[in-house]
Amino acid sequence: MRVPSRSPGHQSGPPSPTRRRPRVPARPRRTDGPDLDAYREAVGELLVEVGALASASSTKARQVLIDQRLREPAIAAVLDDTPQGLIGARETLLLEMARYQPNARSSASDLAALVRIYLLSRIDVMWWRDTSTFVTDAEVHHSTQLVDLEWLRRRGLLRFRYTEQPRTVLGRGVRAVRRRVLPDATPRTAGLLFRRARREVVALLNDIGREFTAATTVGTPPLWVTSLVRSAEHQYRLRRLGYAAMVPSGHCLGWAVDVEMAWYERFGARDTLAGILLDRQRSGELNVIDEGQAWHICLAPAATRRLRRAYEAEMGI
Repeated sequence: MRVPSRSPGHQSGPPSPTRRRPRVPARPRRTDGPDLDAYREAVGELLVEVGALASASSTKARQVLIDQRLREPAIAAVLDDTPQGLIGARETLLLEMARYQPNARSSASDLAALVRIYLLSRIDVMWWRDTSTFVTDAEVHHSTQLVDLEWLRRRGLLRFRYTEQPRTVLGRGVRAVRRRVLPDATPRTAGLLFRRARREVVALLNDIGREFTAATTVGTPPLWVTSLVRSAEHQYRLRRLGYAAMVPSGHCLGWAVDVEMAWYERFGARDTLAGILLDRQRSGELNVIDEGQAWHICLAPAATRRLRRAYEAEMGI
């Protein structure tokens, strides 16, 4: 059985140069909780001011700015609803800014990008504040809340692709040779440490994958996922390596995903995928964060029931 989808998939007949993305019917928006449109708009305004105070000599001015702007109602309403609360979020953000060092691994290309990623990721944490964190790698490997993607892939039940991190020196060597010979054959990503995901997330990615395939030209590669669930243990490893891995994180709750974006520019499909994701954010299904090469998405609680039914329908449960 197939997952109910809003996209018609590839149709038979001669291919057209470009397939139009099907119109996404609007879903009812949640009326409870903070106004996320106002929050995102206020964060955008804050980023302009942070960018204007980017020099090292503006540290004190940036702190005053953060103190003032985070207390504005549109921003405070979201931060107050996170486990840390407004004060905890403020202290964490100031600490992240004080420690920030740009590097090639980090998706935060500058200080404003760091602030944007942190503040927008608080939507994930607010949504899933009552969800337990996967603390250790062992918890991720053995959790009954997660399913094995490889089992599903071998049975043709996935509409997206991924690669795993090489576990051996030989595996890393083979990947390095492959990248030299075919540098653009796949996205430049370390791959998944954990090939596991929540059932609802699998259904979401399958649904997005079908919609993306239907909206792009024949020959465009399927949706590519670069990161799924992580343990808090692994999140801290990434932080030590210089990645902009925020704590707490929707990844460590199992509800956040990173999808490749930059690679699709060579197929003329990046904007199509961006449009699909932003449509779903506008409908209230996702939180979306532009992190450059990959975009971070997090599933909203309001969409989980539909997607759990979709997963069970596809698996014949």
